[in-house]
Amino acid sequence: MRSEIKGLAIILLASFGVSSLALWALGMVDFVPKFFALAMSDSINPCTFVIYTMLLIALSVREISKKRLYLIGAAFIAAVYISYYLLGVGLLYFAGYLPLWVAGVAAIVFGAYTIATGLMEKSRVGDKSKIRRKIFSSDATAIGAFTLGVIVSTTLLPCSAGSYLVYAIIISKGGQALAFLLLALYNLVFVLPLVVILLAMGSVTESKRFSQAMVRHSRELSVIAGILLIAIGVWVLTGASL
Repeated sequence: MRSEIKGLAIILLASFGVSSLALWALGMVDFVPKFFALAMSDSINPCTFVIYTMLLIALSVREISKKRLYLIGAAFIAAVYISYYLLGVGLLYFAGYLPLWVAGVAAIVFGAYTIATGLMEKSRVGDKSKIRRKIFSSDATAIGAFTLGVIVSTTLLPCSAGSYLVYAIIISKGGQALAFLLLALYNLVFVLPLVVILLAMGSVTESKRFSQAMVRHSRELSVIAGILLIAIGVWVLTGASL
């Protein structure tokens, strides 16, 4: 339990630190709490930990070296980041046609859905057996991991579409260049938990143990993510601006 708390603390501090510094540099300090709530509601999503746990289990079975673990893990995370960013660009163009109040309603609806599915312990990952087969059949190489990261990104999207859509609508009102920059920052916070698991845990075994612990706490994580989304929805509907 102590290692789990330590890992979560590192994730939260790293995420808040990176986002706060970046938004401070952009002169958007007032946006920090809202940004952090949205990005964290996505990055602590149990779906992410489910996929990553499968990858770590597959790697532990193959007994690869720590150096190779870092290389494969980095390739997988880079693929998720790039794929998710490109998906976000598509969402931005769609979100630009939607009024801001839609973001508020969507946040509350998705927040309630996230809490409900979490309490019922209903998985929001698509075909887990199919994903597992792809992970275990992929080559334990950087190229294989990158390809796998691209593939599973489409699996993660249904789990986090709520937060991502709400965020896209909000930032689309602030200008295109700023929106692309904020999208890059959001995705950095999104993958930070995976980076922390990869680097801070020390070995495949410890990384796998921590990731599995997060999956076991999926109910609590889902409730937290849902509450953050609902809070953002209320904030938007009460007259928020970027």
